[in-house]
Amino acid sequence: MQSAPKTALQEFLARETSAGIVLFIAAVLAMIAVNSAFSPLYLAFLNIPVAIQFGALDIAKPLSLWINDGLMAIFFFLVGLEVKREIVEGQLSTMEQASLPAVAAVGGMAVPALVFLYFNWQMPENVNGWAIPAATDIAFALGVLALLGKHAPVSLKVLLLAIAIIDDIGAIIIIALFYTAEVSNLALLLAGGGTLILIGMNRLGVVRVAPYILVGTFLWICVLKSGVHATLAGVIAALAIPLNAKDGSSPLKHLEHILHPWTAFLILPIFAFANAGVSLAGLQISDLMAPLALGIAAGLVVGKQVGVFCSMWLATKAGIVKRPPNISWTQLYGLSCLTGIGFTMSLFIGNLAFDDAEQIETVKLGVISGSLISGVLGFCILRFTKSAGITR
Repeated sequence: MQSAPKTALQEFLARETSAGIVLFIAAVLAMIAVNSAFSPLYLAFLNIPVAIQFGALDIAKPLSLWINDGLMAIFFFLVGLEVKREIVEGQLSTMEQASLPAVAAVGGMAVPALVFLYFNWQMPENVNGWAIPAATDIAFALGVLALLGKHAPVSLKVLLLAIAIIDDIGAIIIIALFYTAEVSNLALLLAGGGTLILIGMNRLGVVRVAPYILVGTFLWICVLKSGVHATLAGVIAALAIPLNAKDGSSPLKHLEHILHPWTAFLILPIFAFANAGVSLAGLQISDLMAPLALGIAAGLVVGKQVGVFCSMWLATKAGIVKRPPNISWTQLYGLSCLTGIGFTMSLFIGNLAFDDAEQIETVKLGVISGSLISGVLGFCILRFTKSAGITR
């Protein structure tokens, strides 16, 4: 029996480029909104007060923070699911598979941070943004790679995905260690109890997803109230979801399958719309040369490609890792440029690093310009590189 033909919408959602396209459209809409007569409505929308109260428990935030703390917790939940699957049975399950992307990711986080600090070391008010250019937006980067078609072999996509996943692990650690406010010991204690319950359910073989979601929501509230960033609750809850059940099913893969389109086509675009609006009123070239914007843009454009490519090259020459035989050094360099597309993750860390509205606007300017340059540069290099199999 033949399946029903896909609708135009279903075909669009199935394309690898679609998530990046939707994300790009959301960012453009934010730019249009903040630079048009709709600016007051846009800002009023982001500042809509939203409150939930249950007895003595009260969570009151503007809509923008619900997006950044709530919806992004779901995104990090999906990241946690992907990380667990890749470590247990995927591209990070063996030392040989994980070594090249691990080396690349470490270099790709360290060098951009050093580049940022080079431009901002004498600006103590900016130093807290050192991690902003260390992140990679996997949706955008894979979207650009998909646009290249046959010019980008499957092994290049797999390597980019592995680098991005390790990059995400690094971002999670950075957020936990460096972007945590004053800590509430009681809330942390309750969060620890929630974590133990999740571990206990996993050990007891609980495969139904609903209990994990319920305890995960409790964990999110506790982490939110603790002062540690609430998105980390998503990662912790995800790691407790069983990968394989005794009946042969996979609760983790089932959740991953369900959440991926919602995250790619709703959560991340909403985040982009809420955070990518940069006012161009009175913008001058000198604004791009400000230490904060320049440090971020240079970190993404220069730091990422140097950190990722040089780490892979040096580790390969030292015999620590092996270069995939069907990927040329030129293609690896193009891939390194694509990792400089920071966008969503960089904007997210920027919101954690700074409270000042003017600094956040400058962060947006640096992230968008650096990501755009990195994407165009990586695309051009890979587009005009010979097919896979060339070993130069």
